Amino acid sequence: MTDEDLMARVQNADHEAFSVLVHRYTNLFYSAAYRMCGQQDDAEDIVQDAFLKLWNRPRIWDASRGAKFTTWFYRVVTNQAIDFMRKKKPVIAGDALDYVEDTSDTQQDMMEADEQSAMIEALIQALPERQKMALNLCFYEGLTNKDAAQIMGVGVKALESLLMRAKSGVREELHRRGILKQGGNGIKEKTYYG
Repeated sequence: MTDEDLMARVQNADHEAFSVLVHRYTNLFYSAAYRMCGQQDDAEDIVQDAFLKLWNRPRIWDASRGAKFTTWFYRVVTNQAIDFMRKKKPVIAGDALDYVEDTSDTQQDMMEADEQSAMIEALIQALPERQKMALNLCFYEGLTNKDAAQIMGVGVKALESLLMRAKSGVREELHRRGILKQGGNGIKEKTYYG
């Protein structure tokens, strides 16, 4: 049964159809919410609240507008996550690996890679909301620019601009911190964000 068929049944208060949608998409939307908020419990709450909103107001989705259910519901989850994060104070990620004793070059390399990954993740989390959302949708969730733009309510060119500014901001901060060197030394851009 297609998502559209299930939603038609949900709009008629069909619990079974709603259950199928929840089971079909909980993991996908949890992943998106987790990427946006970075906390397991918060991501679960965000997805649960989004599904509850869908159950309580199923007619807010209108198939005649042409959006696929998944594209539309990504936007619901994204908006739910933004609202949730606005209510919380920002958390600055610490660098716990600074205090681990070095025991070998291999362990040092692994720790440096982990530390760099954590730093990049913290830099991404510190980006302005719309830039962070664009990165999450395109690079972590694997959506096309067109689908991501639709979810965010912007044109494709505006999305590409957000992506460019986000990558540039992360890259500049990595240069400033001496992690990414000019001339190709250091972290490869593709490894972490595209």
